[in-house]
Amino acid sequence: MTSVSLKPAAQRVQAVLEQSGAVLEVREFPASTRTAEEAAAAIGCQVEQIAKSLIFRTKQSDRPLLAVVSGVNRADENKLEALAGEAIGKADAEFVRARTGFAIGGVPPIAHREPPITFLDSDLEAFEEVWAAAGTPNSVFRLTPRELAELTGAAFVDLRKS
Repeated sequence: MTSVSLKPAAQRVQAVLEQSGAVLEVREFPASTRTAEEAAAAIGCQVEQIAKSLIFRTKQSDRPLLAVVSGVNRADENKLEALAGEAIGKADAEFVRARTGFAIGGVPPIAHREPPITFLDSDLEAFEEVWAAAGTPNSVFRLTPRELAELTGAAFVDLRKS
């Protein structure tokens, strides 16, 4: 039942949502949802409810690491390194697109080309619903923190940079 009106990247996310059995729907907005602030303004929610996907690159194993953090938080790289068990670095746009299949500004927490090591910001658990990117700079989907954990297979941990 993937909507053909969605852009191909957003269609991929919708297809994964449907395959998971989740009753969640990708929504596209005329305005940008590229940043947490833009997404919250377009949706009409708090910036804290935006589940932003940040991709890092592990230095030893050269794998993508995904930190899904609250829109107002910055991820603490030291905490991520401790969780991953190895050093991490910034992922450039080419690495992000090659490994996830998505461009920066639209990376969803699911449907990646290569499954990343994933951690979820425990601050997201405070909300009944959160909004995540859905593959393009103007598409998102709404879900509960529990659904986010189920879809990603990841745990909620303290990721916030103090």
